[in-house]
Amino acid sequence: MTTTEPTAAAPTAETAAEVPAASRSTDAAPRRRGYGARWAAVPRELGYLLLGFPIAVVAFTVLVTLFSTGVSLIVIAVGVVVVLAALYTARGLGAFELMRLRWAGRPPVREPRWQRGPEGEGAWASFLRPLIDGHYWLYLLHGMVVFPIVSLFSWIVTVVWVSVALGGLTAWIWDRLLVQTTSGSVLQDSLLFRAFARLAEALGVEPIVLAGVGQFVLGAVLLLTLPFITGGLTRLHEAVDRGMLGAWRSEALERQVAQLSASRGAAVQAEDAALRRLERDIHDGPQQRLVRLQMDLAAIERKLDVDPEAARVLLGEAREQARDTLDELRALSRGFAPPLLQDRGLASALESLAARSPVPVTLEVQATDAALPAAIERNAYFIAAELLTNAVKHASASAVRLRLSTRDTGPSGLWLDLWVTDNGHGGAAVVPGHGLAGLDERVRGLGGLLVIDSPAGGPTVIGAHFPYVRERTAIEPVPPTAR
Repeated sequence: MTTTEPTAAAPTAETAAEVPAASRSTDAAPRRRGYGARWAAVPRELGYLLLGFPIAVVAFTVLVTLFSTGVSLIVIAVGVVVVLAALYTARGLGAFELMRLRWAGRPPVREPRWQRGPEGEGAWASFLRPLIDGHYWLYLLHGMVVFPIVSLFSWIVTVVWVSVALGGLTAWIWDRLLVQTTSGSVLQDSLLFRAFARLAEALGVEPIVLAGVGQFVLGAVLLLTLPFITGGLTRLHEAVDRGMLGAWRSEALERQVAQLSASRGAAVQAEDAALRRLERDIHDGPQQRLVRLQMDLAAIERKLDVDPEAARVLLGEAREQARDTLDELRALSRGFAPPLLQDRGLASALESLAARSPVPVTLEVQATDAALPAAIERNAYFIAAELLTNAVKHASASAVRLRLSTRDTGPSGLWLDLWVTDNGHGGAAVVPGHGLAGLDERVRGLGGLLVIDSPAGGPTVIGAHFPYVRERTAIEPVPPTAR
C-alpha cells in the first residue's frame, strides 16, 4: 500500500496549534549580514525608499480629503460614512505599506486581528465597529502624519546621498560638459571649489586636480556607505510600521489565553469522555463477569457437600471466568497506559500494539526523541490504539501503516508526529459525540493539531501532531547562591 502523507507544517497564528507558540513574536530580529549581502539588498531598499515619498503624498492627499470631508459633514449621516471610508482606506494603505516592507527584504510584521463582532450582532453595529477599533485610527494617523514625515526625511537623505556619491565619482567626466563662464566652469565657481583652491594653494598643487581628487574620494566614501544608509532608513520605516501598523502584544496574550482556555476545555471533555467510556467498558465486561463469578462461587458453596463433582465443574468455570476477567482488565489498562509504555517508551509500546493488531501493521519509527514527556507518550499511544481500532472495526481496512517521528521546527519548537494510514473505505470525519471528535479534543487539549484526510473510497490518512518540551534526563546541578 503506497500512500502520501500530508506535510505536517508548523501551525500558524490562526490554528489551534499555535497555543504553545502564541507568546512568540514573529518579529524576530534579522541575522547579521555581510557587506556583500548588504549590497545585494540595496536595489530593493532603494526602490522602497525612492517610491516611499510619492506614495506618501498620494496617501496624505486621499486620507486628508476623505477625513476632513467626513468631519465637516459629521452632523449628517453622510459624514459618518465618509469617515468610515477614510478608515478603511487607511487600513488598505497600511497593508500595502507592510507589503512593500516585505518586498524590501525586511521580516514580516504581524498584522492586527481586525475585530469582529459577536454572533448575532446587527448590521449597523458591524458597519460602525471600525470607529471603536484603535488599529483603524492608528493606521489613519500613520497615513496622514507619520508616514509622510518619515518618507520625506528618508527620501531626501537617499536622493542627496546617491546623487553626491555618483556625482563625486563622475565629476571628472561631466565637469567638462558644464556651461563655461568667464572664470571657468560652473563647478569652478562653486564655494566647494574655492575651498579646494585655497587648500591647493597652501599645498602647492593645481586646484582643479585637488578638487577632482577630493570629489572622487567623497563620492567613493558615500558610495561605500550607501548600503548602511539604505538599510538604516529601511529599518527606520520598519520600526515605525511595527509600532503603528503591527499587532499589539496584548492581542497575542489575549489569543494565548483564549486558546489555552479552549485547550483546557477540550482536555477536560476528552478526559470526561474517556472516563465515561472506561466506566461503560468495565460495566459491560469485567463487572458482568465478576457478578457471574460471585454466583458461581455461591453455587459451589451450596453443592460442595451435596455434589462434589458438580462443584468441581463449577470451580473450573469460575477459574475461567476469573482468567477472562483479568484479561479484560489488562486490555482496558493497556488501552490507556500499558506497563511497557512506562518501562521501555513509546516506540516499544507501539511495536507491541502493532503485533497484537488483527490486521498487518507496518510500523515506522524515525528519529524518536527519548526524552518525550510522559503525558505526550501516554496520549500518543492512546490515540494510536484508537485509530488502529477504528481502521479495523469501521473502515474495514486490510493493512495499516503507523509512522512515528519527531522534528525540530526551530521557532515553533519540538513536535511529535503520529501518522496512521489505512486502505479502508474512507469517509472518516469529526462528528460531535463520536470517536474522532474525542481524539480531536484530546489532541487540542495538549496544544496539538489533528489532521484528517479521508476521501470516500479511501485511503484514510490521519495525523496527530503534539508540541512538547524535552524532559531532563538527569538532575542538573544547582549553581551556588551568590554571596
